[in-house]
Amino acid sequence: MLTGHKYLVRSALAIVLLVLPFVVGAIGGNYWVRVLDFAMLYVMLALGLNVVVGFAGLLDLGYIAFYAVGAYVAALLSSPHLLTQFAGLQALFPTGLHLPFLFVSLIAIAAAALFGVLLGAPTLRLRGDYLALMTLGFGEIIRIFMNNLDRPVNITNGPKGISGIAPVQIFSFDFSKAHDVQGVHFSAVQQYFYLFAAVVSVMVLICTRLQHSRTGRAWAAIREDEVAARAMGINARNLKLLAFAMGASFGGIAGALFAALQGFVSPESFTFWESIVVLACVVLGGNGHIPGVIAGAVLLSVFPEFLRSAMGPLQRALSGHEVVSVEVLRQLIYGLGMIVIMLYRPAGLWPATGHARAKRYQVAR
Repeated sequence: MLTGHKYLVRSALAIVLLVLPFVVGAIGGNYWVRVLDFAMLYVMLALGLNVVVGFAGLLDLGYIAFYAVGAYVAALLSSPHLLTQFAGLQALFPTGLHLPFLFVSLIAIAAAALFGVLLGAPTLRLRGDYLALMTLGFGEIIRIFMNNLDRPVNITNGPKGISGIAPVQIFSFDFSKAHDVQGVHFSAVQQYFYLFAAVVSVMVLICTRLQHSRTGRAWAAIREDEVAARAMGINARNLKLLAFAMGASFGGIAGALFAALQGFVSPESFTFWESIVVLACVVLGGNGHIPGVIAGAVLLSVFPEFLRSAMGPLQRALSGHEVVSVEVLRQLIYGLGMIVIMLYRPAGLWPATGHARAKRYQVAR
């Protein structure tokens, strides 16, 4: 049962999420509401990676591969691309391939979880740098496959990507079209924000239940000392595979939502840099701490866009012209900020209490 304090906090958070798109839209327009949409996608990815890195202690540098799998599954099942490549499909679907999004999302989750198991199986005996290199290679292999599977049979359309992806439509409600509800106008980007926030809420509930479950405690034991965990009878093999599959499934649904939001996917969206950003969200916010991970993901997705929009006008106001390229200056400030935070907040901006104490002890020692 929720205590009075937790009930008030969650009620306040729900109210903030309800009014946030309208406030941001009134101040910065639909562009900033779209930035919030992508912030929610990064929260989904960070929560999924937190299961692998934060709960089970398995370093994953190729997590963006599961995001790519979910996006391409949704693209193939929700666009005309496959119909143009296979004549048999055109006979089965003469009006086009328009599978329901709920069905597509379930397939994307299952496919990503399967790839998570395929990644986890060969890495069960690997630790530290070797595990990092293995997952890094896996992520790059997936991206290269997406980039080259346009011949001899054109499955992914190579570097050109897949376009014409259907938007999210649940029953008869189309999220890509503006709607008026009781006299209140909801734009498409606002509706996607509410959808993404609802998915994030479900993910937070799942992660919270997992963390405090028997499985979550077993993951924590493996993270702290795998040898001791095995000695206590914990099946580390199966639990590691479960962590990879569970984390990958979060990336799969995020990828499907990304494809529906963009209407287009290409390999350039799933580079190694994206894996690093998602990992930075987890580490910066507080490894293993769900609220901290969410805060880190929001900060690292919104702050760079704020710098992008602010640095140009600021330089022109101070010197009359842009002294340094906005993109270069943005990356410089972004990197310096990360260094400062890691120096003075090594456990993250919002770490779990016990984890923060352990981290401070390690730094002091």
